[in-house]
Amino acid sequence: MARWVVLLFALSVYVLPGLVSARIVGRPFYIHGRVYCDTCRCGFETNKTTYIPGARVRIECEDRTTSQLRYSVEGVTDSTGTYKIKVEDDHQDQLCCATLVSSPLASCKTADRGRSRAEVILTRNNGAISDLHFANSLGYLRDEPLSGCAELVRQLLESDE
Repeated sequence: MARWVVLLFALSVYVLPGLVSARIVGRPFYIHGRVYCDTCRCGFETNKTTYIPGARVRIECEDRTTSQLRYSVEGVTDSTGTYKIKVEDDHQDQLCCATLVSSPLASCKTADRGRSRAEVILTRNNGAISDLHFANSLGYLRDEPLSGCAELVRQLLESDE
């Protein structure tokens, strides 16, 4: 009986994790996120925010030590401003980010420096079991704020009190 317990323990500790990781290492990741136009130039999404169809986004992974680019793939947002980018392989110790590339809107082409990149984790060595990962929204600033933005900002500031 004790031999069976030791055998089951050894299987669960040494063999099963290897089988599970071997099965999932080759699976790609799918990164989902949104690209928006900050129509009030607030630096964040508001109820006046619009989402940008046809915006280009790039996923880039750099070597953590040398900062050398190791992987790059692009995608385009759909009619709701949502991108879904397939990323091949596990990028273990690399630094990976979703980054704005371009906006098709003439009045909303300036990337918001604080919202132009979003870090994404692309490894299964951290316990992640899902293929689907979400990135923070990325934003562009509208050249001129829409009418009604001053009132919106006033309301937002009053709600903090």
